[in-house]
Amino acid sequence: MAPPLLQLKDIALTFGGTPLLTGADLSVAAGERVCLVGRNGSGKSTLLKMAAGLAEPDRGSVFVQPGALVRYLPQEPDFGGAATTQAYVEAGLRPGEDAHVARFLLGELGLTGEEDPAHLSGGEARRAALARVLAPAPDILLLDEPTNHLDLTTIEWLERELDGRRSALVMISHDRRFLSNLSRATVWLDRGTTRRIERGFTHFEEWRDLLLAEEEREQHKLDRKIAAEEDWMRYGVTGRRKRNMRRVGQLQALREQRRTYRASTGAAAMTAGSAGASGALVIEAAGIGKSYGERAVVRDFSLRVARGDRIGIVGPNGSGKTTLVSMLIGALAPDTGTIKLGTNLAVATLDQHRDSLDPNVTVRDALTGGGGDTVMVNNTPKHVIGYMRDFLFAPEQARTPLGKLSGGERGRLMLAQALAKPSNLLVLDEPTNDLDMETLDVLEEMLADYPGTVLLISHDRDFLDRLVSGVIAPEGDGRWTEYAGGYSDMLAQRGADLTREARNAPEKPEAAATAAAEPAAARRRMTFKDKHALETLPKTIAALQVEAAALQAKLGDPSFYARDRAGFEKVTAALGEIQHRIAAAEEQWLQLEILREEIAQA
Repeated sequence: MAPPLLQLKDIALTFGGTPLLTGADLSVAAGERVCLVGRNGSGKSTLLKMAAGLAEPDRGSVFVQPGALVRYLPQEPDFGGAATTQAYVEAGLRPGEDAHVARFLLGELGLTGEEDPAHLSGGEARRAALARVLAPAPDILLLDEPTNHLDLTTIEWLERELDGRRSALVMISHDRRFLSNLSRATVWLDRGTTRRIERGFTHFEEWRDLLLAEEEREQHKLDRKIAAEEDWMRYGVTGRRKRNMRRVGQLQALREQRRTYRASTGAAAMTAGSAGASGALVIEAAGIGKSYGERAVVRDFSLRVARGDRIGIVGPNGSGKTTLVSMLIGALAPDTGTIKLGTNLAVATLDQHRDSLDPNVTVRDALTGGGGDTVMVNNTPKHVIGYMRDFLFAPEQARTPLGKLSGGERGRLMLAQALAKPSNLLVLDEPTNDLDMETLDVLEEMLADYPGTVLLISHDRDFLDRLVSGVIAPEGDGRWTEYAGGYSDMLAQRGADLTREARNAPEKPEAAATAAAEPAAARRRMTFKDKHALETLPKTIAALQVEAAALQAKLGDPSFYARDRAGFEKVTAALGEIQHRIAAAEEQWLQLEILREEIAQA
């Protein structure tokens, strides 16, 4: 078995007297693809920061193989005063690496390289951060919620890009489809400790449920054993004092085991307020259109939405999804065509812009409106602490400022606000962002049972497939089409994904012009040195790989470290150096091959 590139053992960390991690392990070998899963607040991001060397544990060890290049994608990237996205990405390259790969990846991700990082949207910031960690072709990629704020076209591009790389991957994500497509092993972080299964995320939930069921049975046995011992204490203590004292001690140990047991976090209890039934026809749009300047966002679109429909709206960022939904619910007047809304319509909306929350307002005040201890849920008062518990907030968080909440907690708070209002039409804009999978399951069940109508903007393919009965997708030039079924059904009916339209979509004319001009700017003749390197690099790489395999074989000897620690460290360092040379040679060959193809197509 190959030695790990990265290994965390027996990691412990305590925040404010509460243990976050009590014995977490994480091991990643070359080329492995591991997903790290767990509830919001379980410590996944903290563990990944420790792996990246950005946080220190209270106890335990962190080992990174010498020479191995690690790149970490945080949830909130720090642009560190970089003047442009190009400069930001180039700063992540290794010394001597060609900046062409940075320009290439930025172009693939829909950025020009000239953007000011201080004025990027959430999606643009995430794409720039992805380009930075991908550019140097690291040995280990640590990705914390890589699909957050990305549209479907970019998520699918990222999947293909990661699938084609040799880097080891450790991924945290709420996107089931993304994890299922890429992971080959799963590490479950639960109540401070980790458990691992050598299978991808597809098999995780069944395995988790079996473990929890077995744990519940063991706790039931423990409760019965304690009850039997307590009965003996009351009625069975007799003469043999030494044996009795030992048994009393065993009972105390059982009680301590039961007292210190940390049960798994319960599920959220989401319910949506009901405003009574709407009319049978909820929305009727006839030939509606909307333009901004010369750009048509929606052109000649017609739709009928009946009571009980679940409609998903998909498309690249900036394609006009929010504009289309705003027209459909009557919040924005169309330039052309007509919108007819049904009778007795009560709309509740969930906005994706969580930054609009006042960071200084407490959780209690955000839910109660700033006064009292009750929340009006479906026109009925409910104590704020009870309502907080329904959405997995602890009572002590009532006075927590919203600025101190995690992304998942802010998402649950906004859901709590939206669902408290009586409605028969729910309009949800990216409701799944930052939510853990257990909460997503509860949200999905609630929406499936909701008696009204749902309009859902989402980039979560699995969530769409499980929930919606129809999908509206852009076809380019402001035209939209409704397809029956979920996201996968839409792809089957179209015969193509959204990537081609996203590349050609006229949503950013300046970006399109830059993309068209870039190949021309990049054209240059290959020098003799370039041609020679292109021909000889494959042989160089093959020879280095033979050397690396020989060193790997030495390290594979389980007694090597105990027998010759200095020799083990020397071989490990040599292997790291050779792997670095292989990566550099592969990257050089890739850049030259891209250049050759560009010249051939010119």
